[in-house]
Amino acid sequence: MFYAYVIRCQEGFVYTGHTSDPESRLVAHNAGMTPFTRRGTAWTYVLLEPYESRAEAMAREKWLKSGRGREWLGAQGLR
Repeated sequence: MFYAYVIRCQEGFVYTGHTSDPESRLVAHNAGMTPFTRRGTAWTYVLLEPYESRAEAMAREKWLKSGRGREWLGAQGLR
């Protein structure tokens, strides 16, 4: 199982990605192991969607990062 996700930190920054292990990925983000997420603290999932394949999760991640995807996230109150 693979996941497309959006996380937000207490400072309000948002990060979008994909993973096969959401628990350890969130730990890595909170430990500052990802360059972008080092600047925030207390990252939490605001969106976590399961997919059967890595390709599907990557396609969803790409869409979420697009203009329409960012619009959709904003309309859902996730941005």
